[in-house]
Amino acid sequence: MTTSCSSEDSVPLAPRPPAPHWATVIATFFGTGRLRPGPGSWGSAATVLLWWILTRWIPPNWQPWAAFLLAGLAVLAGIPAASRVARATALKDPQFVVIDEVAGQLITLIAVPVSWKSLLPGFILFRGFDIVKPPPLSRLEHLPEGVGIVADDVGAGLYALAVMQMLLHFGLLPR
Repeated sequence: MTTSCSSEDSVPLAPRPPAPHWATVIATFFGTGRLRPGPGSWGSAATVLLWWILTRWIPPNWQPWAAFLLAGLAVLAGIPAASRVARATALKDPQFVVIDEVAGQLITLIAVPVSWKSLLPGFILFRGFDIVKPPPLSRLEHLPEGVGIVADDVGAGLYALAVMQMLLHFGLLPR
């Protein structure tokens, strides 16, 4: 008895090698990206919580610089990590990759007072801009690999930062 099979069925797909452990740890922000539902929101919430904790040991005049440096570190480490994880999973922008949310959320919090009255609006604004992706943020997703994964969240963070600074400037948020 013979069975026919198409050429597509007879060619086994080569298994993809897994992403390096360091890339998975960074890309998922120490596993936060595995939380459900809404891994991006969990990544942002973890970032806000860790930022609130860290600022207890950072003098207020250094906090804007610390947020800027940590956001830069998240971008610099996040792009190669997200690239490796995306390649290993064959997904353009895996939902469990949340290092981009970490970077964008930290950008949002640059020069923002550390209190729940500022951190909560910063969280909401960043998540809103990240989800809606107003122009030209949606175009940034089309950049290759980790750059595209991270760039749109950096842009969302910049949008949210601008709104936060306006709210602070006009006294709509406490200093």
